[in-house]
Amino acid sequence: MNPAAEWPEKITSEEQLDELLTRPSPSLIEIMGRMAGHITVLGIGGKMGVTLGMLAVRAICEARAHRRIIGVSRFSDPAARQKLHTCGVETIPCDLLDQDAVADLPRTENVIFMAGRKFGTESGEALTWAMNTAVPANVAQHFRDSRIVAFSTGCVYPIVPSTGGCTEQTKPAPVGEYAQSCLGRERVFQYYSAANATPVCLFRLNYSIDLRYGVLHDIATKVWHNKPVDVTAGHFNCIWQGDANTVALRCLEHCASPAAVLNVTGPETLSTREVAEAFGRIMDRPARFTGKESDMAYLSNSAKATRLFGEPTVSVDQMIAWNAHWVMAGGRSLGKPTHFEVTDGNY
Repeated sequence: MNPAAEWPEKITSEEQLDELLTRPSPSLIEIMGRMAGHITVLGIGGKMGVTLGMLAVRAICEARAHRRIIGVSRFSDPAARQKLHTCGVETIPCDLLDQDAVADLPRTENVIFMAGRKFGTESGEALTWAMNTAVPANVAQHFRDSRIVAFSTGCVYPIVPSTGGCTEQTKPAPVGEYAQSCLGRERVFQYYSAANATPVCLFRLNYSIDLRYGVLHDIATKVWHNKPVDVTAGHFNCIWQGDANTVALRCLEHCASPAAVLNVTGPETLSTREVAEAFGRIMDRPARFTGKESDMAYLSNSAKATRLFGEPTVSVDQMIAWNAHWVMAGGRSLGKPTHFEVTDGNY
C-alpha cells in the first residue's frame, strides 16, 4: 500500500480528495487482476459507494483486466451518477424494494451490497425495516450464485467499555430500532447464505472517514465553530474511507457459507475528548464539551481484519490534520452527521 510519505500535508479540493480516496493499493490491483467475474455495487450512490466504484475501476485499469463494474442505485443525486459514468462504471437506476426491478438486474459473480437506511429512523421505522431487511431478501435471492460482501455496522454489538472493543465472537445486542434492523439485515443474509450456499461476508464497519462527513468531521466542525463537543460516547473507532473501501473489495475473496463476519475499523480506541483537544491545538481555539462523559460506546476490535489485510494506510493523526485544515478552509460538508454520540439507539 501507499507509504505515508506519499500523502500530502493538506487536501485542498474535492478532486484531490477523490483521487486519494480512490488510489488503489498494489494488493488490490493484484486481486482485481486475478479475480474471476464482474462486480455489481448495490447502493453505489451513497456516501461511500461512489468512491468505491471509482476505486474498483482504477484498480482494474491498472491490473489491465477486463471486468465490468455495474453500479445500482436510485441515483437521487444525478451528479453522483454522472461521476460514476465518467470514470467507467455502468450505472443502472433501480429501486431495490421492487422485486421485479431487482429481478431484471444482470447477475454477476461478485456483489458489494451497500444499500440501507439510517438517518430518520426515529420517525420512519417502517421504511428503515423495509430497506434493511426486505431489500436484502430481494438481493440475496436474485444473486444467490454470487459472492456477496454485505455492509453492516458495529452498532449490532452491545455498548461496551473502552477495553478493546467487541470481536466477531461477541454476541449481538442491538440497541434501538435502527441497530435492530441492521441485525435483521445480517440475519437475512445469513439465512440465504445457508439456504443457497451463497458465499457472504458481513462487513461490520464503524466509522468511515471522508473529509465531507464522518465523526472526525463532526468533531472538527464543532471545535471550529466554538460549539461544545458531546462526550456522552467517550470513545470511538474510525478508519479512512479509502482503506475501508479497499478492504470491502478484498473481502470478495473472503466470503463463505455460512456467512463470514468481519469487523472493519482502525486498530485504535480513540478518546472523544482527546481528539477534540487535538483539533483545538491545530485550530488555535479551545475545545468545549457537553454531556456526561462515559466510558461506554460502540467499539469494535479489528484485529482479525488487520491480520488479513494489514494496518490502514492513513493514520489517525493524518486524518485529524486533514479534517482540521478542510474545515478551517471551508471545505464542503455533506451535512450528514454520524450521530456517534448517540448511545440510546434513537437516531
